[in-house]
Amino acid sequence: MDINRFTLPNGLRVVHSRDSATAMVAVNTLYNVGGRDENEELTGMAHLFEHLMFGGSANVADFDGALSAAGGISNAWTSNDFTNFYDVLPAVNLETALWLESDRMLGLSFSDKALEVQRSVVIEEFKQMCLNRPYGDLEHKFRALAYQSHPYRFPVIGKDFSHIEKVTQDDVRDWFFGHYAPNNAVLAICGNVEFEQVKETVEKWYGDIPRRDVTPRLYAPEPLPDAPRSVEVGGDVPRTAIHIAYPMAAYGAEGYFEADLLSDILANGQSSRFYRRLLLGSDLFTEIDAAIWGSEEPGLFTVTAKLRGKGADAERHAIEAINGELESLREIEVDGHDLQRCVNRLESNRTFSLLNYLSVAQTLAHAEMHGEDPDRFMEPYHTVTTASLRQTACEIFNPSRALTLVYRQK
Repeated sequence: MDINRFTLPNGLRVVHSRDSATAMVAVNTLYNVGGRDENEELTGMAHLFEHLMFGGSANVADFDGALSAAGGISNAWTSNDFTNFYDVLPAVNLETALWLESDRMLGLSFSDKALEVQRSVVIEEFKQMCLNRPYGDLEHKFRALAYQSHPYRFPVIGKDFSHIEKVTQDDVRDWFFGHYAPNNAVLAICGNVEFEQVKETVEKWYGDIPRRDVTPRLYAPEPLPDAPRSVEVGGDVPRTAIHIAYPMAAYGAEGYFEADLLSDILANGQSSRFYRRLLLGSDLFTEIDAAIWGSEEPGLFTVTAKLRGKGADAERHAIEAINGELESLREIEVDGHDLQRCVNRLESNRTFSLLNYLSVAQTLAHAEMHGEDPDRFMEPYHTVTTASLRQTACEIFNPSRALTLVYRQK
């Protein structure tokens, strides 16, 4: 794809790609802030701020109202690593989105009413997601098992809603001015707009936003487990769930791309090993999956399953079956055809995802944040060999580093 880039004097990185096949434009703002930036005594701030950014800015009281009047829609998401905001609207109204996004990058209204409204929304979401549904507290327990010191040990939604209850306007200001800075963000624009128009309009609306001092990350890396860890919990759930995880490399680090393909070999599609051998080939599971976190710092390779039966024997047989499949990846090289199938599927999915201008905008933002060329996304995967897959499997699936959570059906 044709990609244009420039950086404003205040540090805002801008990336653009024109899509003449649509009459729309997507404006995506990716901030380099997430749950890992939180104080352990005040978790959930990144997620709260995702909501607060829609509560009125320095000069615009109603973000959604102004965007809607221009025929646009918006949304956002938060992870442990990033916070992302995106707008979709007719390309002729690009300036409206840039006006709105630049104003809330400049400063929020810091309204007491907005804080109370969004605080209530986030607390209610916490209760619905974590307290009032089956397995709702599973992520809290699993992260606490996997991480003992790193901020990844807390879910994005926060450790407890009491943290959100005590957020003050001083906390809000500190978080905003310490993280929401042009020099801590990437602005990606994709749609039926010319680069010259984008450059001119971005400079107009963002050029006078001051660079800010970004709050440094002072935590230490999470040490590798020195022995297996496990935890057993119970709840009113429809089936016993088992989560097994192993520490793995951070995004882009050595072994990361092999781990990504190993998860596909195990669980992507009806030709995957889990589907053929454990779902169809046994009566142990109702569902089973494997995935990687893909996090900016060393993350986890996870296997998640729900069991058909209940009781100690069912749990033991399920864990043995999962461990058997992981062990086979350590002992025997993957067939070359299986590796190529996974690479082909990944490349196909990537190609089809880039037919959508919003997906392109988000892809460009992440690539720019990582300092990558999005057109070369597949290159690391094409260098993976059956030997490197086995080597990575041996490094990751070390039994002494296994992290196992059994969420037992009462």
